[in-house]
Amino acid sequence: MRLRALLDTDALGLKLLGGEDELDRTVRGVMTTDLRDPSRYLSGGELVLTGLAWRRDAADSEPFVRILVQSGVSALAAGEAELGDVPEDLVLACARHRLPLFAVNESVAFATITEHVVRQVSGERAGDLAAVVDRHRRMMTSGPAGGGPDVVLDLLGSDLDLRAWLLSPAGRLIAGPKVGGPPLPPAVCAQLAAEHLAAGRTGRRGPHRVALGGTTYSLFPIRSSGRSPQAARDVRETVLSDWLLAVEADAGDWPEERLDLLQGVTQLIAVERDRRDAARTVRRRLAQEVLELVQTGAPPAEIAARLRVAAPVLLPGLGAAPHWQVVVARVEWDEAQGGPAAPATEGGRRTGGTVEGGPIAQSLLEEILVDPLSTGPEPSDRIAVAHTGDEAIALVPLPAVSGEHDGSEAGILADVLLEAVRDPLSAGLDGDGRLTLGVSAAVHSAEGLRGALEEARHARRVAAARPGRVCAAGHQELASHVLLLPFVPDDVRRAFTARLLDPLRDYDRRHRAELIPTLEAFLDCDGSWTRCATRLHLHVNTLRYRVGRIEQLTGRDLSRLEDKLDFFLALRMS
Repeated sequence: MRLRALLDTDALGLKLLGGEDELDRTVRGVMTTDLRDPSRYLSGGELVLTGLAWRRDAADSEPFVRILVQSGVSALAAGEAELGDVPEDLVLACARHRLPLFAVNESVAFATITEHVVRQVSGERAGDLAAVVDRHRRMMTSGPAGGGPDVVLDLLGSDLDLRAWLLSPAGRLIAGPKVGGPPLPPAVCAQLAAEHLAAGRTGRRGPHRVALGGTTYSLFPIRSSGRSPQAARDVRETVLSDWLLAVEADAGDWPEERLDLLQGVTQLIAVERDRRDAARTVRRRLAQEVLELVQTGAPPAEIAARLRVAAPVLLPGLGAAPHWQVVVARVEWDEAQGGPAAPATEGGRRTGGTVEGGPIAQSLLEEILVDPLSTGPEPSDRIAVAHTGDEAIALVPLPAVSGEHDGSEAGILADVLLEAVRDPLSAGLDGDGRLTLGVSAAVHSAEGLRGALEEARHARRVAAARPGRVCAAGHQELASHVLLLPFVPDDVRRAFTARLLDPLRDYDRRHRAELIPTLEAFLDCDGSWTRCATRLHLHVNTLRYRVGRIEQLTGRDLSRLEDKLDFFLALRMS
């Protein structure tokens, strides 16, 4: 469509502030942004919508407009809701660069303009996808009448013969086609998310193409149109929060018209993403209120009253008061690593500041906790996550069981929490980031919530002492030797293990005697000669010879509890 057509549409209420001679320019898409430099997300021909949150003073207008012109955008539309009238410095900058400028009345939503442009572009370039935009209102409707992203994905299949899936950054399947083949396996979802996050960390513009098992997928990022500039000033933050549209096709062979159509689809899905994010606001506020009460030492009765308010919101229709678990997450960055993901620098001086970990941890924790608690179409409604500083804290309700409380409620287990999401998130954090989580035991009263919070924080510190980009620890480990081992200084660990195990490793290397595996099996069998010999498929006399050799080389006696314990700890720390 052409810019002139926008002025002729009364429903949009656009007012031209400059660029009357450029109204025959073609619009190929639309993008909403408040980033100071949105160039990485622009491909040319867009109508850019902005709320002007990027503008701190008059000097910011010139570089912003220059970036848009260099990226080849067709026009700029500035909303009047934030500052009232569009600033004169922006009008002059657009005039200098011959960039058409529109004012958007505060009564007109950016989503209305987006819908109109995408409908027109789709209708003019490929009528086979016009139905996607015609059913945009259905996607925005809640309840059985609305289809959500599934409507768009089904139409991609029926009208363009494209199979597509919507994935979270953690590799969770959010939506997919209801017909047209088997569902996307969880392992493939995880691989696609990992590839998307790894490619996003390079700063390359999508779509990214990935070949898995002989099938080529094209990966399109779904960026929230409501993200503030403060929440997206670094590529590390965007790749860890963006949804992903995976299309079973090679977009490298597509004409620009079809690429434009898919970009329009991602914009429609982004509206749904914003709706779901808005739905989480209430749960986040509840979590924040409860945690503030807990951390300030409020009376248990006051905390219990707030929990009674939270329970119906998180578990609708629940009769009895639930049990609660606390999960603590922290995202930390090694700013010294630098690289393409680091904030921009000027003359060696860091200009972007450090990346805030709290909001990222909050978003990731909401995604991670969906699958372990999945019980319905909106499982994330069960989770309330707040963040303070670089830490995110989840308040997770568990349905109460009848009868006496014996503390046996398993709830979320740390060792299974990250199984499905470890690989994708490790790819997104690769090079300079870490995600660590701690999980508390279940508690069934307000009095226990403060202890659960401290327990989860302590478990997270245990996880942080482990190697790896993504680690978790649970409350069970706080009553075990596992709690102590991570806090032993590295030089002490190395000296202790070397003193006990190096003689055995050297002997195994020279004679292939397998003394280390024998020692591990012997301890695992609690010193039982018969069970250990059976496990290793050895005669008992052979096992006795090997154990004797271990004792001879180390000067220890494996019949003594103290020496068994030393060997056990050395193996765990090695």
